[in-house]
Amino acid sequence: MFKDISIEQLLSLKDQGKINMIDVRSPSEYKEATIPGSLNIPFFDDKERAEIGTLYKQVSPQAAKERGLEIVSAKLPAFVKEFARIPGEKSVFCWRGGMRSRTTATVLSLMGISVLRLKGGYRAYRQWVVEQLCALDIKQRVYVINGNTGSGKTALLHRLRQEGFPVIDLEGLANHRGSIFGQIGLQPHNQKTFDALLTEELKRFQSSPYLLLEGESKRIGKVTLPDQLMKAKEQGTQLVIDMPIEERIIHILEDYQPWDYKQECLEAFRRIKRRIHTPIAKQIESDLEADCFASAVKLLLEYYYDPLYEHSTNQYDEDRIVTIQAHNTGEAVEAIREYLTTITQH
Repeated sequence: MFKDISIEQLLSLKDQGKINMIDVRSPSEYKEATIPGSLNIPFFDDKERAEIGTLYKQVSPQAAKERGLEIVSAKLPAFVKEFARIPGEKSVFCWRGGMRSRTTATVLSLMGISVLRLKGGYRAYRQWVVEQLCALDIKQRVYVINGNTGSGKTALLHRLRQEGFPVIDLEGLANHRGSIFGQIGLQPHNQKTFDALLTEELKRFQSSPYLLLEGESKRIGKVTLPDQLMKAKEQGTQLVIDMPIEERIIHILEDYQPWDYKQECLEAFRRIKRRIHTPIAKQIESDLEADCFASAVKLLLEYYYDPLYEHSTNQYDEDRIVTIQAHNTGEAVEAIREYLTTITQH
C-alpha cells in the first residue's frame, strides 16, 4: 500500500531533489495553481470533472462514484503507463488528499509502482504558503535596484542572478512587467502562483546575508506583495540606475516589441491617456498608430513615467540612495557588482 506524507516531508524531499510531484487534478485546476515543479497527470479532465460534479449534486454521490469508475476504467492502462515512465520517487496529490489521489495511489501500488500521497493535498500546501508569508520576517539587508522606466533593471537582475547573487525577480514571479503595459505578450500569474513562487525564493535565500530586489509598487499586475516585503524594500538601500534616455528607449522597444502588439499597446495607452497633457497624449497616440514607436516611448517617458518616478523617489532618505551612473546595462552590472562586493566585505 501507499504511504501518506506531510507537506513538510514532501518539501524536504523536493529540496533534496528526491521526489517527482504529480498533480492529479484537472488541467484547469492545475493551471489555476499548483505546487511549483509539479507535473500534471489528471485523473479526470475538465469535462469529466464537471460531469461527475453535476451527478454528485443533482443525482447522488453513488451515481457520481459509479460514473467516475466507468471513466477511469476506460483510460486506466494509459494512466498507469504515464506514471511508470516517470523515474524515481513519486508523490501524488489532489485538492485535499481525497478520492482522486487516494484512488491513484491505490491503483499504482497494485501495479507495483511505488508512490507517496500528500496528506491534505494542494489545500495543505496553500495553507503552508499562507502561514509562511504571514510569519515572514526578513532579517537580511535589502538592496533595491531602482531607476527610471527602461533603465534595464530586470535585465540587470537577471545578469546578477546568473552570477550567483541572491536575486528575487518579483516581476518574473508575477509574470508581469509592473506597468499599465506590463502584461503585453505575457500571461500574468494569479496570487496563489505568485505566493508559492515567492515563498520558494525566500526559502532558497534564507541564509544569504542580503537580498537584491527590483523597485516595485505593492501591486504587480494581478498580485499584491506581502506587507513585510514592502516594508523591507522601502527600508532598504536604493541602488538608483541613472541611464541616458536613448538607451532606455532601446530597452523598452526590445522588451515590449510593440510592432508585434500594436493594438494591445494602444489599448493600454488609452487607459492612461487622460493623465497626460492633451496635446502630448494626442501625439503619443498618433505615433503608436503610425508605428513611430521610439517617438511614442520617448514622450511617454518624458511626460508620464519620469515624473511619476521622481515623485515616488522623494519618499526615500538621501542616505539610503546610491546613484549608479551607467551608459548601458553592462556598465550598470559592473558597477553594482563592485559596490556589493565592496560593501559586503566590511
